Amino acid sequence: MFAGACNNTPSTPTSATTAATTATTTATTTASDAKEFKAAMILVGPKNDSGWNQGHYEASKYVMDKVSDVKFDYVDKVNPGDRPNVKASQVADDLISKGAKLIVFNSDDFKDDALETAKKHPNVSVIHSSGDYAWKDGKNFKNQKNLGNVMPQMEYGRMISGCAAALHSETGKIGFLGPLINDETRRLVSASYLGAQYCWQNYRKKNPEDLKFKVVWIGFWFNIPGQTLDPTKVSDDFYNSGFDVVMSGIDTPEVAVQGKKAAEAGKKVKYLHYGLKTGCNVAPEICIGVPYYNWGPAYLDQIKKAKENKFTGEFISGAPNWKDLNNADSSAVGFEKGKALTPENDKFLAEFITGLGDGKISLFKGPLNYQDGTPFLKQGETATPQQIWYFTSLLQGIEGASK
Repeated sequence: MFAGACNNTPSTPTSATTAATTATTTATTTASDAKEFKAAMILVGPKNDSGWNQGHYEASKYVMDKVSDVKFDYVDKVNPGDRPNVKASQVADDLISKGAKLIVFNSDDFKDDALETAKKHPNVSVIHSSGDYAWKDGKNFKNQKNLGNVMPQMEYGRMISGCAAALHSETGKIGFLGPLINDETRRLVSASYLGAQYCWQNYRKKNPEDLKFKVVWIGFWFNIPGQTLDPTKVSDDFYNSGFDVVMSGIDTPEVAVQGKKAAEAGKKVKYLHYGLKTGCNVAPEICIGVPYYNWGPAYLDQIKKAKENKFTGEFISGAPNWKDLNNADSSAVGFEKGKALTPENDKFLAEFITGLGDGKISLFKGPLNYQDGTPFLKQGETATPQQIWYFTSLLQGIEGASK
């Protein structure tokens, strides 16, 4: 989720108040202004990480640009590496004591902190970015009316990025730098593989057996020295062993940084960043593109409802705007094209995106098997939202651990 900023581990806070005051915090509220609506955002990594956390931070600025009386406070780097003895719910307590009426928790790791906060503060609106506690048709519905979930349908962004990777690979070896293993990450890796497989066969006219797609998991959303695999080393291992396109699935830009070094050393490599629209900026010449989240519109809608006492704890699965994929006001998922996307492959990719949007290309459709050969979807069967959300294993054809 950032360019190594999370590695500067501060001293361990002794209380939630200490955590809030020692974190990288942007105090944009004015206590004397009774008309302001105070919101707060708790970020698992630094707000300038070039990835997931920065995307949330920029979404808060989008909201404030749209609604002048909304102000955000931020506490970032709330994770076991930077703050090993601090719970996100404690940080939320402190922010609420300072007047926050809405709290955004931005990591899957915060799901129980979000629930705890919602129960403890029933008059505060709580948004958990990811998670399913507000999904009435999900497995984990909690019926907590002041707790909502927001999660864009990134499986489509991943299919697009997988297609782009396959269009540009000359070795047929695509690497995926993965975070930790859960339903969400298995879903997104599998979606990437399906996009790659489709475009490898249909546009490149290649033998499916000649496509190698491998994921290596580091163990968390970003590097925690001593606790995770080093994403720098994993990236280098990919580039040094014939993987000429590497996709990032973590929140920091090691794939881009090491890809740039590999290219400068003469290797013909390219990469795809993840999570933030400007993710190609680290190494633009070798960046094919970046699938990114656009949190702003959903946050704007939910904050407006909270201000009007109409917040009901919705489960928001934000969809792409297929007619205008990069529309900042309407598309929850975007794909920013990079300089390394060739004009010829851009045409194929545009055709692929159109097919996803109009339904002519349906990749979560059987027959599909899990890695161990057991059926995921039977012939002609289309996955339900629940089957897509609760992804219990990687798909057959992907090299890498499922658990």
